[in-house]
Amino acid sequence: MALNSRSGPLTAAFVRSVNAPGKYHDGMGTGLYLRVELNGSRFWIQRTTINGKRRELGLGSPPVVSLVEAREQAYEHKRLIRRGDDPLAQKRKTRRQKTFEEAARLAHVELSPTWKNPKDRASFLSSMQTYIFPRFGAKPLADVTSADVRQAILAARELAPGVAKKLIYRTSAVFKWGIAEGLCTDNPAIAQALALPRVERTVQHRKAMPYPDVASCIQTVGASGACQATKLAFEFTVLTASRSGEVRAARWDEIAFPDGTDATSATSATWEVPADRMKMKRPHRVPLSTRAITVLKRADALRDGSGLIFPSIRGKVLSDMTLSKLVKELGFDADVHGFRTSFRTWAQEQTDYPREIAEAALAHKVGDAVEQAYARSDVFEKRRKMMADWANYLQVGK
Repeated sequence: MALNSRSGPLTAAFVRSVNAPGKYHDGMGTGLYLRVELNGSRFWIQRTTINGKRRELGLGSPPVVSLVEAREQAYEHKRLIRRGDDPLAQKRKTRRQKTFEEAARLAHVELSPTWKNPKDRASFLSSMQTYIFPRFGAKPLADVTSADVRQAILAARELAPGVAKKLIYRTSAVFKWGIAEGLCTDNPAIAQALALPRVERTVQHRKAMPYPDVASCIQTVGASGACQATKLAFEFTVLTASRSGEVRAARWDEIAFPDGTDATSATSATWEVPADRMKMKRPHRVPLSTRAITVLKRADALRDGSGLIFPSIRGKVLSDMTLSKLVKELGFDADVHGFRTSFRTWAQEQTDYPREIAEAALAHKVGDAVEQAYARSDVFEKRRKMMADWANYLQVGK
C-alpha cells in the first residue's frame, strides 16, 4: 500500500473524514501514520527501529484512539527506544499480566471439574469475594506478597476460622495455577511464607443420643407430620448407621434383591453405596435388616421416576438440613450424624461383636496401612447379623 502524499501533520478533521485507502503520514517525526484499508478499516501504525530492526507497532484504531492519543503513544515509544527499552516487549508483558481476581476466576474454571462436591465449587469463589478480592483482588497476580495474603487470612480468622483455613489452600491453588501459566514465578501463600500463628483447635463431636432413647425418637419422627420420604429416610439412616448424605441420595438401582424378588416381596437385600458418595471414596456394602427392607417397601410407593428411594416433593435429593431440622423441631438435642455414635456405643456396651465388625459397619478404616493391605474382607455376613440385632434392639414397628 503506497504512502499518500500530503503536506503537514494530520488533523483531527482529516482523520474523521478520510476514507480513501492508503497510508497517511503524520509528519511529526515519530513514524506515526494512519492506514486506511480497502474495506474502510483504519489503524494507527508507528514505523520505527528497535534493536536495529525495522518494526511496525499497532496503536489502535480511530475513533477509539484519537489522533492526540496516538501521538502520545508514539512519543512514549520513541522515548523508550531512546533509553534502550523495547516497547513491544513491554506491551507483551502488560498483556500477560492478570490481576489476582482474574487469575482466581480462570483457575476456578479449570479446577472446578476436579471437585466432586458442588459446594466446593461455589464456596471457592464466594469465600474469595468476601475475604480476598476486596483486599488484593485488583493487584497484579505477580505483585501479590505474602504480607498481602497473611493480613487477609488473619482478618478472615476473626470472622470465620474454618473458612480462613480453606482460604489458605484456595489462594495457594491460584498461585500454583499462575506459575503453570507463566503469570508469576512463586507462591506467596505457602505456610512457611505466611508464618501464621498457630490456632488451638477445639474438637467438637456431633451431638449423639443415648442408644436407649433412639427407638423412642424413631417412633416420634414416624408419628410426626413430616413428609413420608423424610420420615422413612431418617429411619433408614438410623437402621443402617449410615451418613445422611449417603441415604438422601440413595437410588433404587443400588439395592440388590435376591433373584425373583423386589422391594415389595424381598426378605433380604443389600445396599451397595458407590465410592463417589462415600467419605473414604471406596464402595460400601450395607446388609439390610428385615426392618430396613420394610422401610424400602413403604418407600416403593414414593417412586416418581427420579430413581431416588427417598425423593423430595420436587423429585430431588432431600436437603441436608431436612432430617436434622426435623429432629431438632421435635425436641431432640441430637445431630443426625450422631446416631452413628449411638449405634457404635450400643455395639460396644451391649454386644460382643469385635471392634473391627462395628467399625466396618460405619465404613471406617481399621488399623495401619499394612493391616489394611492384608485385611481385605468387609466381614459382610457378620455385619448382617449385627445390623439385624441393632434393628431388633430398636424394636421399631413392633
